Amino acid sequence: MDIKIVSTEGTPLSPYIFGHNLEHTRSAVGGGLSAQILKNRKFAGKPSKNRGVAAEWKGFGEHAFFELLPDVHYTRHIGCEKMRRHNELQSQRVQNMKPGDCGLMQQDLSVLSGRTYELRVVTQCSRDLSLKVELTDRTGSVVYAGEELTLSAGDWEISEFTLTPDTDDPEAVLVLRFSEQAMVTFGAVSMLPADHFHGMRSDVVRLLKEVGPSVLRWPGGNFAGEYRWKDGLMPPDLRGPLQAYSEIETQPHSHGYDFHEISTDDFIALCREVGAEPFLTINLCWNTPEESRDWVEYVNGSPDTEYGRKRAENGHPEPYDVRFWSLGNEMGYGHMEGPMQPKEYADLAEKHIEAMKSVTPEILLFSSGPYPNDGWAKDSAARLQKDVKYISLHHYANTHMDYTSEEGIRETYKHIVKESEGVMKAAREMRASLDRFSESLQISFDEWNFWYAWYRQSCVSEGIFSAKVLHGLIGSSAELNMPFCCYFQPVGEGAILIDDLSAKLTANGRVFSLMKVHKGAALLPLSGVENDAVVATEKDGILSVTLVNERYDVPEEFTIHCQGDVMENLLLSSEEVIPGSFFTEDVLPYVQEEDAVTVTLPPHSVGLLRINQNTGTNDL
Repeated sequence: MDIKIVSTEGTPLSPYIFGHNLEHTRSAVGGGLSAQILKNRKFAGKPSKNRGVAAEWKGFGEHAFFELLPDVHYTRHIGCEKMRRHNELQSQRVQNMKPGDCGLMQQDLSVLSGRTYELRVVTQCSRDLSLKVELTDRTGSVVYAGEELTLSAGDWEISEFTLTPDTDDPEAVLVLRFSEQAMVTFGAVSMLPADHFHGMRSDVVRLLKEVGPSVLRWPGGNFAGEYRWKDGLMPPDLRGPLQAYSEIETQPHSHGYDFHEISTDDFIALCREVGAEPFLTINLCWNTPEESRDWVEYVNGSPDTEYGRKRAENGHPEPYDVRFWSLGNEMGYGHMEGPMQPKEYADLAEKHIEAMKSVTPEILLFSSGPYPNDGWAKDSAARLQKDVKYISLHHYANTHMDYTSEEGIRETYKHIVKESEGVMKAAREMRASLDRFSESLQISFDEWNFWYAWYRQSCVSEGIFSAKVLHGLIGSSAELNMPFCCYFQPVGEGAILIDDLSAKLTANGRVFSLMKVHKGAALLPLSGVENDAVVATEKDGILSVTLVNERYDVPEEFTIHCQGDVMENLLLSSEEVIPGSFFTEDVLPYVQEEDAVTVTLPPHSVGLLRINQNTGTNDL
C-alpha cells in the first residue's frame, strides 16, 4: 500500500475509545485479578453429599460431625433488601464428638518457597482450644509452614498471621486442625500473598497497566444486577458472597458465587494505579434510587455528608470525583432482571437519575437496552436525552471454527478477522437508529469482543481481529459520535492469560499495548488505505503509525510518505494463528528515503512506526 497523509490537521481522538471492562464474571476476578488463593472461602452454596462440608473443602476426623449453617454466619449484607438469593450467608461448623484429630482442609494450592502469605481465620468456639494451621504436601506428611492459634470460647474471633513455606508445591494443602472435644464454627478463611495490591495480584495489575485502559467499566456488565455496593463498606471477610442470577453468564467457575474481594475503594485505587478513569454501573433493578444516590455520595461527596464521611473513615478524605455512571446493563434482555420494555426502563431510570444528580449534577450518565433498536431509541434514549447523552451498545462477533486441517485453519482465520467488519456494522446501525429520533445522542460501545473468547484459549487470529476493530474504532469514533468504547474484557479472558503462579499478555493484550500509542493524539486523514489496515496519529510532532497485515500467508508492503527520524519500530508476528498462539515482539525492519518509510509486514502481523517530525532530518 502506498499511504499518503492528506492533511497535517488532525481530529483529536477521544481517549475513552481505549476503554476496557472489569466485570466480576467467570474468572476475571475470582481466579483472575483477585490475589485470594482459597476457593469458597466464605462457605457459600450447598454442602457435599453425606459429609455436610462446603464445596472446595474437605473435612477429616474419625469422630467429626460437619454442618453448613445458614442461621449462624459471620458474613452479612447491607442494603438491597428486596434482592433474594440463596445460600450466600453461611458458616462451616466442625464438631469433634470425641478427642482426636479433626478439621478442614483445602487442596491443590500453588505456593512458592520463601514467599510470605497473609492468613486470617475467623472462628467461634464452644471452649478454649488450640487450632493448628499448616501448609503441607498432598499427603500431609510434610509440613512446609505452620502456626498454632490459641482460641477463646465466645463470640467471633479473628486470627491474623503469616506463613512462609520452604518448598515450591503446586498441590499444597491448607489444614485447619484441632483435637479437643469441642465445636468450632468457621466464618471465613483468607490466604493472600503478602505482595498483593488491595487484594489483587500485583503481576496482573502490572499487565493491566501495560494494556493501557483509559477507562475501566465496573462491576459489570451482567454482574451489575447482582452487585451490592454497600457490602464493600465492610472489611473483605464480612462481605457476604453474591449468588449469580444466571450462573453460566457470571460465575460458572466458582459454583455460582462471587466473594466480593474488591470494594469501591479498591477499584478506585486500581484505576489510579493503571491510569484509567472509573466508570461505575449501578444495580438499577435491586438498588433503590436512594441507594444509588448514596453510592454517588460515597465516591463524590464531601466528608461532611453521611457517605462522604464513611469514605473518609475508610481512609479516603478527598472525593474520588467519579464522572461516568451507567444506569444498569443490557436492560430489556431476558438474562437481566428488571424492566423488559423501554418505557418501564425509562420510568425507573428517571427516579435514579433524579436521586443521583441531586448529589453531583454534572455526572455523565449512560443508558442501556437491546440496541440497535428503534423502539428503545424512541421510548428510552430519546425520552431520557435531557439527562442521558450516552447510549450503551454491545456486540460480540462469532463464527464457526475448524482447526482440524490446513484449509480449516485458513478459513477459520479469515472468518474471525472478517468479523471485525460486523463490529463496525453494528456501530453504524446504532448511529442510524439513534439519528431517527435525536442526532445529539452519543454511542458508548462499552462491550465488544469475539464471542466466547473467555471460555477458550485466545490466539493470534483474535489478535488480528482486535487490531482491525481498534483501527475501525479509531478511524470512525468521531464520525459516529462514539466517544466511548470498551473491550470485554482484558483480565483472565481476552488480553491477560492467568495461571496460578503466572500471567502473560495474549495476542489481544499485545495489540492493546501497542495501540495505546494513539491515546491523546489527533487522527490524521490518509489516502491509499484499504480495509482499515493503517492508522496514523500525531502528538507533539511525533507521528505514530500502526499497520495490520490481515493476509493469511502473503506479506504486505507499506510505504508511508512522511519526513522525520524513525524513533521506534516494532513488529508483532507469529508463525501460528491457532488457539494457544502468541505474538512475538521484534524489531520492524524499514527502508527510509527522503520522504517515505517502507516496511514489509509478514502474514497476520501488526507493526508500529513512530517518527519524530521535529528533527527535520532523515540522516539515520
